[in-house]
Formats: sequence, C-alpha cells, structure tokens
Amino acid sequence: MAATESVDVSQVMDEQPISRFQIKVIVLCAAALFMDGFDVTSMGYVAPGLAKLWHLKPGVLGPVFAAGLIGLMIGALVFSPLSDRLGRKGVIAISAVLFGAFSLLTPTAHNLMQLFWLRFATGLGLGGAMPNAIALTSEFLPKRLRSTLTVVMFFGFSLGSGLGGLIAALLIRSYGWKAVFWFGGAIPLILVPVLLVALPESIRVLTVRGNAGDQVAALLNRINPALRYDPAKTRFITADERAGPGFPVKLLFSDGRAVVTVLFWVMFFVNLLELYFLANWLPTVARNAGLSVQQALVATGLIHIGGIFGTLTLGRLMDKVNPYVVLAVAYAAGGIFVAGIGLSTAAATPLMTVTFCAGFCIVGAQISANALAANYYPTVMRSTGVGWALGVGRVGSIVGPVVGGLIIGMQWATPTVFATAATPTILATVAVLIMGRLIHASERHAATAVTLDMPVAVAKTE
Repeated sequence: MAATESVDVSQVMDEQPISRFQIKVIVLCAAALFMDGFDVTSMGYVAPGLAKLWHLKPGVLGPVFAAGLIGLMIGALVFSPLSDRLGRKGVIAISAVLFGAFSLLTPTAHNLMQLFWLRFATGLGLGGAMPNAIALTSEFLPKRLRSTLTVVMFFGFSLGSGLGGLIAALLIRSYGWKAVFWFGGAIPLILVPVLLVALPESIRVLTVRGNAGDQVAALLNRINPALRYDPAKTRFITADERAGPGFPVKLLFSDGRAVVTVLFWVMFFVNLLELYFLANWLPTVARNAGLSVQQALVATGLIHIGGIFGTLTLGRLMDKVNPYVVLAVAYAAGGIFVAGIGLSTAAATPLMTVTFCAGFCIVGAQISANALAANYYPTVMRSTGVGWALGVGRVGSIVGPVVGGLIIGMQWATPTVFATAATPTILATVAVLIMGRLIHASERHAATAVTLDMPVAVAKTE
C-alpha cells in the first residue's frame, strides 16, 4: 500500500518534550565518552612514573603521545564517513571494542616501539567513538535544546578525562602504571554489550535512508507513546534530505560550506593543540618543578574539571547570545590562562587555580565547538563534518605534544614554554569571528531569497 501521509520527523521531535528514552540515549553516549576521555589522557597520567621506571630522558615519550593521536586522527577520518553511510550505533560499538582491547594490551609493552604501536591502535578506536556519539545524540534532540543537551552528553568525556587523574593516582599508588590501562580497557569491553542492546540507531539516519519506516515509527513512539504512525501509510521525511546524494566528505565543501568547514578545522586544530599539550606535558613539567606525583596529576585533572564548568557556562551563553562571540572570548581568555600556567608551576594552589581556569576556557570551548559543528552539518554529513573537524584537529593534538617535547628537551624556561604554547589561540579567535560573520551573512541571504521567492543554495545551521 502506498504511503498516504508525509511526516517530518525533525518537526515532530521539535514539538515533543524531552523523554526518558532520549535521556537514556544521552546517558549511554556519555558513558562511551567517559571511557574515551579516560583512555585518551591515560598515557599522560602514567608518563612521569613510566619515564622514571624505564630511565627515559624528558621528551622521549613524545612520539608515544603522538602515536595515540595519529591513531585518533585516522580513526576519526575513517569511521565518520563510514557512520554516515552505515549508521552510528555499530560504529560506536566497534570503536569501543578497539580502544578497549588495545588498552588492555598496552601493559604488555616492554619498550618504546611496542608502546608506540599499541597506543596507535588504541587511538584508532578512540577516534571513531567521539564524532559518532556527538552525531547520534544531536539527532535524537529537538532543535531548541540540541546544543545544550549535546554539550551535557559530552560531559562524559570531560568527566573521564578529569576524574582520570584521580583514578590514575589511586591505581598507580596501589597497583602501578599497568593498572591504569587495565581499567581503561576492561570497562569499555563491559560496556559494549550494553550499547548493542540498549542504544538505538539514529532516527534521522533511518529517516534519510527511506526504507526503515517501521523503525522510525517505533522510535517516535518511544519518544512519545502518543505518537502512533502506520509505517505502511506514512512516508517519514526530514529537511536533511535536501542535502542531496554524494560522498560525505565532498559534501562538506558543497552548497557554500567550504570556507566554514576550513574555519572549523582551524578552530579544532588550535584548540586540540592546546588541550593535548597541557594533558600530556603538564604532569611532567609540574613534577620537575617539585610538586608530588599526586599534586601534578590532580592539577592536570583540574583542566578537565574546569572544562565541565566552562561547558555549562559557555553552552548556556551560546543559547542566549551570539555563539561565535562567546567562543572567541573563550579562546582569547584560554590563551591568557595557558600562559599563566608557566608562572604558577612552583606551588600547588596557584597551579591548580590557573589550570582550572585554562580548562574552563579551552575544554569548554572545544566541547561547545563540537555542538556547533553538529548543529551546522545535516544528517547525511553530520558525523563526517564533526569527525573530519576532529580528525584535522588531531594534527594540532599531535603537534602540541611533539613540539612540547622538543621544547622541554631544549630546557626552555617554563614561562617561555607556556607563553609560546598560548599564542595559537589568537588564530582560533579570529577564525570563529570570521565564521560567525559568514554564517550570519548566508542566513540573511537565504531569508532574502525566500522573501523574493528566489532559489538559492546555501549552507545553514539546522
């Protein structure tokens, strides 16, 4: 029987209150990102003790840090387009299996080369999890709350990174450095069956496919039991269908998206450079300055705890005022606080205060930028848009630790090291301001075209 009714899934979800089912999706994706965040930062937490145990000079672990980040980059670039074609759920589960299994194997390393390749393989899985969790969460949320609740879901990553310092400190003190990777591997593997059973496929991906009406109807019913559609008589549609066919990466540069896509890449490059420089080298720098291992790890963890508060504040501000100005201020302030860390490493209290503030800005801006990218790109390229921004941004996350290792190896003064690390935030500040002007101009042009009844091809935030 031919469908007799067309139902816009996006419009229907926009009209519904948030349900327990949608909250469950948020919690499950946050749980996956909790372990993602823990495993991403785990190498930084064990580096000081491992360097002492293996009698390594400062900076020698730089390539190992880079290996995990190269894996993250490749994983994001490969798994994101795959997800836009095949769906989010399976890719998230595969990613968790990969980073869980190789994290468990990491303690078997007996030299730097083995450690290098095990961290690379772990990174492949880590790179695939994040963009798909962001995309899946945003695709189950109404437009009015999409940015805010996507940011809330991403707290899972911040908690995993932030509490990772506390967990690692306890594990290292009681069981040694290997226990950090045992924990980081076992929990994701335990989580995988839960994700496979309880996590749904993206309702927007199913709608765009056009051949899964029964699944779309069932998901709408779970969002609101009063919504009962007969799949045989209903054609489910979404505004995302206007994006048209094509390879997801190519679509990032179509319909006026090219410049904005590049600006997203610049922002992510700078932000991840700052974040991973701090996450990987702050424990070592603080330890060399005379702080205890526990103090150094807690100070590093406070970067991510600060990011939680920063995300709450920035996300709320972005819903109320110009989001591009909010991010620009966060990037500029973050640079100031990163430079301030170099003046605060001699005492625990000043260091923890400044690292908290740096995390408030740097981590908060990164999470907010993730939500901004997820809102900007439509379903057929959402995971690719977020994933490639993260993937290209991973170049920054590789450059940060490697250059940091070289600088530390040259024994630069600590204030000079952090002042140098802070300067790229100027580039991110300029990039987000230009992006805001371009997007607002394209939206005004689209509104004018609609008023004049003119056809126009324009990229706009969903």
